[in-house]
Amino acid sequence: MKRLLTLLVVLALMGYLAFKGGVWWLADQRLAEADRAVDDIGVIDHGQIRSDISGSLTLVDGFYEDFRLSRPLKVGRLTFDAGSPVALVNALLDPSALPSQWRLRGEQLSMTLDNALLSNWVTESGEPGTPPLFAPVCGPNPQQRLSTVDLLGLGIARVTGEVLLRQDASQVYGEITTAETGSLEVLWPGARFNPLDPMALMTSSTQPVSVTLRDGGLMRRISAYCSREAGMETDQWLDVATEAFRAGLADRGFRASDQLVALYRQWLTEGGELGLELRPGEPLWGVPEGASAPFVTYNGSRVPDVYLEQLEVAPEPAESAEPAEEKPAAQAPGWQVADKAEAAGLIGQTVRVTLANGNVVEGRLAAVSEERMEVARLVDGGEVAYPIATRLIDGFEVWRRGQTP
Repeated sequence: MKRLLTLLVVLALMGYLAFKGGVWWLADQRLAEADRAVDDIGVIDHGQIRSDISGSLTLVDGFYEDFRLSRPLKVGRLTFDAGSPVALVNALLDPSALPSQWRLRGEQLSMTLDNALLSNWVTESGEPGTPPLFAPVCGPNPQQRLSTVDLLGLGIARVTGEVLLRQDASQVYGEITTAETGSLEVLWPGARFNPLDPMALMTSSTQPVSVTLRDGGLMRRISAYCSREAGMETDQWLDVATEAFRAGLADRGFRASDQLVALYRQWLTEGGELGLELRPGEPLWGVPEGASAPFVTYNGSRVPDVYLEQLEVAPEPAESAEPAEEKPAAQAPGWQVADKAEAAGLIGQTVRVTLANGNVVEGRLAAVSEERMEVARLVDGGEVAYPIATRLIDGFEVWRRGQTP
């Protein structure tokens, strides 16, 4: 009897160690694949890998560093709970074989803010574009919008919080909660999340998505701060901010209803809880064009007459029947199209790279390899080289000085 008991204990211990070792190895392989999948835009450091016999996998003290941001996202604990050890092993062997119910929770998440957090090499195009729609005016210049510089001015030097993503048999639920900037909740009935194809989530359900945004008192602080920065009374600043909101919609071809503008103004003034019912598969995510059933709630109450109207586009004038007189092109300093295959011979020169997503990166060409280029830019008085995958480059230009014909 004693030998049998000893054998059972030994077998149980061996099984436990085999489970822990197998889960660690599988998790390390899957995380390495995830790191390779994002190596064009960022780096994943998963930290320590821990597992539990109940079917959970935990990463401790990891971080994600996105090349488009100047600060990394630090993750104290990230826990995936599959519900059972068998379901956990199956999910690690085949990520598409997730169980019908699982949970992913991130705790002790933090990101330090700085002046250039979002104004970085991949978002700057060097060309005037459509102003941001929901970033209010925050300065004496109406073109100056709320940024991380202003958040630092408000005393928000760091954002901390938690994230929860839960898949049930009938819905997906997501939640982001921060101590400084409020919270965001998303509930989507009928949706399924596939880690191998995250974008497939957008077409996984035809039911509306419920989105709840709570500002946690942030909007009152922003309205007081931005009106002070603009040198205006709060009511005057609200007039400027709502007019900028109207102009932003007009640039996109829409006119807001009076009730929508009033709701935006109220949100800037008081904040609170804003609820939306969106339909990702429909134009404008289901935002109605013209009066219809309310799809917005404010502090728990339905808000009627919130909609958009599409502006009529004036027809372009007909071209003149007479052919325009061709003029010889004047030779002047400017950008010239170059072959990216010959980029190695342009190291040290100023180049402009157009990415597949339309963004433009401009700077000194620092290095070239078969798979990527490095474009150096001045940041805070120093020079930083940013890697760009060659396969993501749609256009490559070099700055040439003007030549006398």
